[in-house]
Formats: sequence, structure tokens, C-alpha cells
Amino acid sequence: MDVTAPCIRLYAVSLRIAPNRLQFFEYESVIFYCEDAVYWEVVHNSKGKINSCSHTNQGKAGSLCIIKSVYPDDSGERWCETKGANRSDSINITVTAGSVILESPAVPVLEGEAVTLRCRNKTASSNFTSNFYKDGAHVHSSSTEDMIIHRVSKSDEGLYKCNISGGGQSPESWLSVTGIETDLSSEPSCHIYLILRNVFTLMMAALLLLFVGLLHFGKLGATAN
Repeated sequence: MDVTAPCIRLYAVSLRIAPNRLQFFEYESVIFYCEDAVYWEVVHNSKGKINSCSHTNQGKAGSLCIIKSVYPDDSGERWCETKGANRSDSINITVTAGSVILESPAVPVLEGEAVTLRCRNKTASSNFTSNFYKDGAHVHSSSTEDMIIHRVSKSDEGLYKCNISGGGQSPESWLSVTGIETDLSSEPSCHIYLILRNVFTLMMAALLLLFVGLLHFGKLGATAN
């Protein structure tokens, strides 16, 4: 059996997002970036190519597309396009002006991994009950923000949403679950790639936190003056 094909598929261009979730409150900051591509642009399904996501990125591997403030009309599918019209899988985000979002992974989760779904209240109050729904059916209640799936499987795929008692309801987002071929796990080069990909994702998340912190510090400084 040829075991190189799965690795080739892994090295295809991929759209990543930091923070790694599908729902955002209005005015939050978001970073998009394309893995394994030198020349790339981020494309929105209705707005087309996003100018702010291409002028600094062309010709630079791993460059970032930073959107300082997102708005409800930024909702929708996005994907990477490379020179030669190669296209990545899409990520469908939702930006809401409401008070509740569901934090769920933006990229497919591997079968067997633990997944945390978080019902986040914009007011950050801790005295509430969170209710989680899958495909319209109630599946979990919690006195915290979280619903944990300890070993996710394909049967966990579906449309999830949550609500908070007295605090509102989130939009729906799709949780995607994927498997990985056994032969792939025996390839050292694929192990290295997966480790590097996870490290890079963590670095992007840390960079976003730093960026948001600098924005907040700048606002505080401007207020003080």
C-alpha cells in the first residue's frame, strides 16, 4: 500500500484561524493564515478577495491576515487561494451582535480526542446555567460554561448551539470530526509535520493575544491622555 498519499493530502494548503473557533462577538479581533503556501489570498464567499488580507501576504509563507474588528457582515465562508487557483477547505464563521456565542473548534477534530464546547456570555457573569443542543435536541446542561466530549467520534458531528439562562442564545455552528489513517501514524515525516503545525497554531494564538493586549493598552493610553 502506498502510504505517501495521506501525507501529500496533509501538506495541501489549509486555512487556519486564531482563536480557533467559529463564532465571534462583534468588534473582536481575528487572525487568518494559510499553511503550506507561499503566495496566497483569503477569499470571502460573498465579498471576494479580502484586500486587507493580501497586501502584506503575497510572496511570504506563513504571513498573517489580521482583522482588528469583525462585524456581523463578516460572517460567512472563507478559504485560501494560491497562485494557480488551488483552494483550501473553507471555514464558516459567524459574527454576532448578541450576548452569547458557542466556542467550538474551527478545524476538524480527530476521532478519539477530547473536545470542549464553551457557552460564552459577553457579560462574563458566572452565575448561570448553560444548555447545549445538537441538531436541535438538548444534550447537556452545566453550571459552568463547558460541555466536554472526552473521546469524540463521528457520531458527535452536527450543528451545535447553546443558551444561557436569562442571557440569550448562541448561533449554530457545525462540529466536524475526522479520522486519520493508521498507515499515516507510522510515517515519521507526518509526525513531525503534525507537531510543527500544532506549535505554529499555538504561536498564532499567542500572537493574537499579544496583538489584542497592545490594542487594549493603546486605548487605555489614549484615554489617559
